[in-house]
Order: sequence, then C-alpha cells, then structure tokens
Amino acid sequence: MDSTPHALPAHYASAIRTLLRYAIAMTLFALLSGVLFQESSKQLDYSEAPPGLRLEAVLGLALVHGHALVVGALVPLAMAGALLLARRAGGSELAPRTLCWLTRGYLPFAAVTVLLMLYKGYHVLLWVRLGELDLAAVDRAYFGGLLPLRHGLYALAHVGMAGGLGVFVVGLWRSLRRARAA
Repeated sequence: MDSTPHALPAHYASAIRTLLRYAIAMTLFALLSGVLFQESSKQLDYSEAPPGLRLEAVLGLALVHGHALVVGALVPLAMAGALLLARRAGGSELAPRTLCWLTRGYLPFAAVTVLLMLYKGYHVLLWVRLGELDLAAVDRAYFGGLLPLRHGLYALAHVGMAGGLGVFVVGLWRSLRRARAA
C-alpha cells in the first residue's frame, strides 16, 4: 500500500480491477449480442410468423443486449466508482469479505442471468422459426418442460445478484457513517 493520503488498500485495488475487467468483458459481450440479435432476427421471415408473434420471438434477444450493458457493465462501473468516491469522502475501509460479496457474488450471478436471457431468447426464436406459433407451447418447452429447474435457476441467479449487491451496498452505506481515522 502506498503512503499517499488517498492510497487504496490492496483488496480495494483488486476488487476495482476485477470490476473493470468484468465491465470490459460484458461490454464486448453486449456488443456481440447486439450483432447476434440483428443477424438472428433477420432469419425469421415475416411470412413465418405474424407481426405480433415476430416481435415476441425476437424481443428476448433484443433485451439481452441492454441487460448485458446495464447489469454487466454499468453496475460494476458504478460500484467501482462508489468504492473510490466513498474512500475520498472519508468513508471507512470496507472489509475484504464485503468486497468478495460483490466480486464473487454479484458478478457471477449477473453473468448467469444474462446467459439465461440469451438461452431463452434463442429458445423462443428458434421454436418460432421451426414453425411453432403457440407461445404457450414454446414456454412449456423451455428447459425441456422442467418448470422447477427453470424457477430454481432464475431464483438462484436473481437472489445471488441481489444478495451480492445488497451486502456490498449496505457495507458501503455503513462505511460512510463512520469517519476514517486520520
């Protein structure tokens, strides 16, 4: 650790590097998913599906692009910035374990969430391209019709994201209540 007044603890620097790398990777993924959406949606001919069904078939893939940017890039960048700003504002140091909740809790579950969205987007699109025009049937076939698996994976991903981010945000809030020792 540097002896300058605003030097970051080693676990802060490590967490910020992890957050930045993750944000960069997810930005690239978001850009790629935007291209995949454009190219995949072109493959669904308007004659294969009525306009409303076509929108439903491609909407899931369209949402992946935005969610990857927000959940995977903007939130981690905001949390890295919040770490720096809290230290500069005199907040006390967060424990390494609190930062682990962010980097080893939120980040992996955010990736799982985006991958689940990608899987669902392609599931719907491909089923409609194969001629299934009943969205209820497409939905029933999701995850091979295993509804408990579907609900379990979505619950795990969202609770994991919320838990990791929640522990970090509460820790950050508490650090701002205590003045850092001079």
